[in-house]
Amino acid sequence: MSKKATARKTTAKKATAKITGKMAAPKRATTPKGKGPTGKNLDIYGSAPLRWSRALKQLEAGTAASYWLATTKPDRRPHVAAVGALWVDGKIYFTSSAKARKGRNLAANPNCVLSVTLKGLDLVVEGSAVRITDRPTLLRLAQRYAAQGWPASVSGEALTAKYSAPSAGPPPWNLYVVRPTTAFGVATAKPWGATRWRFETRGADQT
Repeated sequence: MSKKATARKTTAKKATAKITGKMAAPKRATTPKGKGPTGKNLDIYGSAPLRWSRALKQLEAGTAASYWLATTKPDRRPHVAAVGALWVDGKIYFTSSAKARKGRNLAANPNCVLSVTLKGLDLVVEGSAVRITDRPTLLRLAQRYAAQGWPASVSGEALTAKYSAPSAGPPPWNLYVVRPTTAFGVATAKPWGATRWRFETRGADQT
């Protein structure tokens, strides 16, 4: 083989290796349409994108710690309160008295954020709260709450029980649902990373 041919072959190998190296460490992770949210890697230290399944597994198992709900007051100041929330079928359900500050905030502005600490992962979920009033959904969620230790039952278009957290306000308690539009995850244990997920919107029906 001539020196020119050898040089060309070596150059081609280097170019191929360079391209392959770039492809081996993508900075973005996406999920096929219809099979989950689309993720974007936000980590600045070289960690791989986090998998949504890491959060979803814990959410579906009901092992999440307290959920914290952030709403906006009429004067645009933020308000944060712990809520008794449930993750059901890809949505977050929670309750609040219409007289409580968060209930009044949601009546004026349904946009909200929920944050929760999972094992090895801090999760923030953005969305819009919709009040649930149809009896089948109320009954279904009352049963889910009862199964977790809060003896909720349906009363008219809301839930009631012998007791509730002081932050929920006086009974009856309205039931709300939030379908995630965007979520942010930051790992607090290995594997490290930070990722943003965007979810498909499905119109006004959020029950």
